Amino acid sequence: MAMSKRQFPGDFLWGAATSAQQIEGGFNEGGRGESIWDRFAATSGNIEDGSDSRIACDHFHRWREDLELLKWLGVDAYRFSIAWPRIMPNGDTKVNERGLDFYDALVDGLLEANIRPFVTLYHWDLPQALQKKGGWAARSTADAFADYAAVVSKKLGDRVTDWITHNEPMCAALIGYEEGAHAPGHTDPAESLRASHHILLSHGLATRVIRQQWPDSEIGIALNVTPAHPATDSAVDGDAARWFDGLFNRWYLDPLFRGEYPEDAIADRVRRGHLSGSDLPYVQAGDLDVISTPIDFLGMNYYSRKVMRAGDDGEPIAVHAVPENQLTDMGWEVFPRGLRDELVRLTNDYGAPKIYVTENGAAYSDGPGPDGRIRDARRIDYMRSHLAAAHQAISDDVPVSGYFAWSLLDNFEWGFGYTKRFGLYWVDYATQERKAKDSAAWYREVISRHSVDDGVQIPS
Repeated sequence: MAMSKRQFPGDFLWGAATSAQQIEGGFNEGGRGESIWDRFAATSGNIEDGSDSRIACDHFHRWREDLELLKWLGVDAYRFSIAWPRIMPNGDTKVNERGLDFYDALVDGLLEANIRPFVTLYHWDLPQALQKKGGWAARSTADAFADYAAVVSKKLGDRVTDWITHNEPMCAALIGYEEGAHAPGHTDPAESLRASHHILLSHGLATRVIRQQWPDSEIGIALNVTPAHPATDSAVDGDAARWFDGLFNRWYLDPLFRGEYPEDAIADRVRRGHLSGSDLPYVQAGDLDVISTPIDFLGMNYYSRKVMRAGDDGEPIAVHAVPENQLTDMGWEVFPRGLRDELVRLTNDYGAPKIYVTENGAAYSDGPGPDGRIRDARRIDYMRSHLAAAHQAISDDVPVSGYFAWSLLDNFEWGFGYTKRFGLYWVDYATQERKAKDSAAWYREVISRHSVDDGVQIPS
């Protein structure tokens, strides 16, 4: 008996991903200013374990060590984010050259190791100074972001060719300004709607700025695309799934690719009193043209699906379709088929020109055993099944061009603090020791072979 193999195209990129707020630390070093997550974590009760990311994985001091981890994996590319407060501590005024120097050295180190840098300009760490002026709910923040993008791309664009403007704008807008579980911790639906628009507007502005400076660069945005399935065949459950898709996916996809917000999602907001009518008062003439500026690729972050049903009061609620012992530590169902289905959808419905899976991974708590080895078989199974799904999408003529494992390191997992571990490398937060998990060794072998077995036994 032998395993069947799924061979990936020769130019397929293998990568790993991180974000500045989650790994860097050095929160008050090198001229860095305060971010909204620094302020959010300093407020009691906001972070599950009462922690913060002032040290995190100490990547600010240990980036050379982490570069060796990337080299050992054999990745082609590394996706990391720039900390806006490290570059412009006040958000929109004086540039901190020491901050630029940090990323300048990191980029040089990656290129010396033959690792392609994928730079994310915004992974949720808005300068607190800009939040005081209204944050993403203020239109001026979109202009400030364009200025910040110009500064970073001018410094790094002679060597960086791949740019991601924003990571998961839905989380920044909806979870940060409406649900209150992310920084800045607000609970105002109208403010959330303004924030989502200004984030998308800033994406379009930054795309044009970078392209003007570096015409040969490739620019995209990373969305956390999540399929929504009804719990039953009933019409009300079907509408609950439609509602989630509009709120979570199409509110961002439609403006980016079609230059419009989805009418049904606007109507949902009107019914809930979040809008006074179908007009979006914060959308100015020309905004949607800017937002729909063509991109070179779409980043797709994928973790799970949502199963939706109508609650007793008619409001949509999410339910689990599998027993809790089959969920990841985040409480998410392992559903690889959703990755393939959504990749196909992004191609067929939106004409995405090229797609990178910019995040994919699972949180499991497996730590070192008595022999020091970290046997995280569940993470391997998760990655294997999702890579098989991505391969199937490629077979269906979807232009999937690369895969970035989330995450390189265990890290500060936002509101969960250090209670969730996504890393290929285990981190002892007391000593900052890094230790490769079995999943890291497995991924290294996948990259080396440029293929993944699908876990199905077939006759030899």
